[in-house]
Amino acid sequence: MGLKSDNWIRKMSLECEMITPFAENQLRKGVISYGVSSYGYDIRVANEYQIFTNINSTIVDPKDFNANNVVHYTGDICIVPPNSFALARTIEYFKIPRNVLAICLGKSTYARCGIIVNVTPFEPEFEGNITIEISNTTPLPAKIYSNEGIAQVLFLEGDEACNTSYKDRNGKYQKQTGITLPKVL
Repeated sequence: MGLKSDNWIRKMSLECEMITPFAENQLRKGVISYGVSSYGYDIRVANEYQIFTNINSTIVDPKDFNANNVVHYTGDICIVPPNSFALARTIEYFKIPRNVLAICLGKSTYARCGIIVNVTPFEPEFEGNITIEISNTTPLPAKIYSNEGIAQVLFLEGDEACNTSYKDRNGKYQKQTGITLPKVL
């Protein structure tokens, strides 16, 4: 299994629509960077958010998630409350090849501000927008910039295709196009 380079990412995105829309170069002037990098791809956060709230004082249960635990917000900037959390989605839509595992890591620009993006895998043959988990670990409100970089994705290609892919298992988040709340089937 090996880490894939910028040339491989370009080829797979342009020929196989692995990432759509695809920024062929890393864009950074005046924005938090996004686009292809040396060994990864910096993804952008869309302008749709679901911010966790304790207004309704319900329990957060991943097996029975109460949608009243989040407030829907759309805008160019999202303020995540202190010691809180927001869900968002990527602008990019992914089609991961059967012999590839992608791993999403937070960007250091946000991490240096106490804003953490959950590390998560994109399994072989996953398809869809990515639901991003953004945690504000600070005691202060934190600003997230829509349509700019939020995390980096690294692509690892296996020596052979997996026996059972996410698509084969009918993964519960397959082909998601918006922010998808937790669910258990």
